[in-house]
Amino acid sequence: MALRNTRSGFGLVAILFHWLAAVLAAGLFVSGLWMTGLDYYDPWYNRAPDLHRSFGVVLFVLLGLRLIWRALNPAPAPEPGIRRWEHVAAVVVHWAMYLLLFAIIAAGYLLSTVDGRSIEVFDLLSVPSLYSGGDNLEDLAGAIHYWLAMLLAGLVGLHTLGALKHHFRDRNRTLVRMVRPVRRREPRQS
Repeated sequence: MALRNTRSGFGLVAILFHWLAAVLAAGLFVSGLWMTGLDYYDPWYNRAPDLHRSFGVVLFVLLGLRLIWRALNPAPAPEPGIRRWEHVAAVVVHWAMYLLLFAIIAAGYLLSTVDGRSIEVFDLLSVPSLYSGGDNLEDLAGAIHYWLAMLLAGLVGLHTLGALKHHFRDRNRTLVRMVRPVRRREPRQS
């Protein structure tokens, strides 16, 4: 099982980065929606946001590592038969998802630290507040955080539909490559 990508498939590291980020982002999305319904007397009223922020910091670090890995280890070539516009659309959607994830995390960071408090990450370390003050900035950051998350959910849906289209309609290996790591030794992508 190859750790690095080859011309024809993804290595184990890229696949793990993809699915870990997907699970974390989905969990953060669902927990964020769930938290909006909590009332003051709910036992999760304070704990859920702490966990949400902690996992948001974990996702930020994971995304940074994923982008470094991607820069050092380029993605495989598109599957044969993929039309140029499909490949361009996939690249645009991928980079839009990265951009949105970082923007959502930045808005969440601002939302959580605008009052001057740091973010406690699983009670192990603190991410300090870099900015405090600004009337109504918390509300604006919250709205941006929410709407960017909704936009990201739409792009994830588009991404998922594209992968399913390639798998079931086009019958190519696009989806399989992101599930099953390359097994044989091939020349590395350069």
